[in-house]
Amino acid sequence: MVSSPHEAMHRIFQEYPGLFSRVSEVLGVDLPQPTSATVLPTDLTEAKPVERRVDTLLRIETETDGPFLLAIEAQGKKDRRKTTSWPYYVSYLHNRYDGLPVLLLVVCQDHATAEWAARPLTIGLRQWPTLTLNPLVAGPHNMPVITNVAEARKDLALATLAAITHADNPDVGAILKTLSAALREAPEDVADPIVELTAQGLGNRPAAQQWRNLVAVDTSFYKSFMSEEIRDEGRAEGRAEGRAEGLLLILQARGIALTDETREKISTCTDPQLLHRWLHRATTATTAEEVVAEDR
Repeated sequence: MVSSPHEAMHRIFQEYPGLFSRVSEVLGVDLPQPTSATVLPTDLTEAKPVERRVDTLLRIETETDGPFLLAIEAQGKKDRRKTTSWPYYVSYLHNRYDGLPVLLLVVCQDHATAEWAARPLTIGLRQWPTLTLNPLVAGPHNMPVITNVAEARKDLALATLAAITHADNPDVGAILKTLSAALREAPEDVADPIVELTAQGLGNRPAAQQWRNLVAVDTSFYKSFMSEEIRDEGRAEGRAEGRAEGLLLILQARGIALTDETREKISTCTDPQLLHRWLHRATTATTAEEVVAEDR
């Protein structure tokens, strides 16, 4: 089952592809300045019945060194399976995209997971490693603690990711208060996705209620899904129906075939957050089954 923090930690890069440029600076990695970024399909499944799916995949264009692929994994805990799946992702993508360089970024919310994820993954013999994978890791150990409103306002996407990675920080209240204050002068189309991404990223932690309280202070300024929920919890069912109808229209407009089973699954879904994720997937998916695939 995919958690809300898991979704937010990688989906923020889909919403703000240029964010990686600032994250790489924070992590001390000298990379060429990107000129553009394109969201690519995340399905890495081969013809044989083995499904592998990277969380977010971007093609990054640079000014001087050409393009590269950025594979982003949101990691909530240690997972031994990643020692085989991550090298597979990188080698598969390198082959599928005609030898483009591949960089793996892992985003974490706790120190132990970040330390584990940062360890090089080696395939081969002890005396002669054939392949060594070095993930780039962003987490509470190296992301900035932003409690200055002016600093947060300069780069709202980075401030949002920093707040998500510091969800368990004892000072998270000050971090969230800073982010909320920085959003007050932001345009609605900028503030709304950040409000929701932050709520997703905090998951079921105590900080999630702190964020809801901050948003509720002035709900007229927030128009996002979360603020609507705060204003009127009883409208959830109506929103779900509207999102289901919208999802079916998107699939129809993109010419994606629907089985009766998949159509029924979408039409009867009453979870607005799940429908929100399906709507996001529908913009890049190639099949309806990919849109409604079971969350991990």
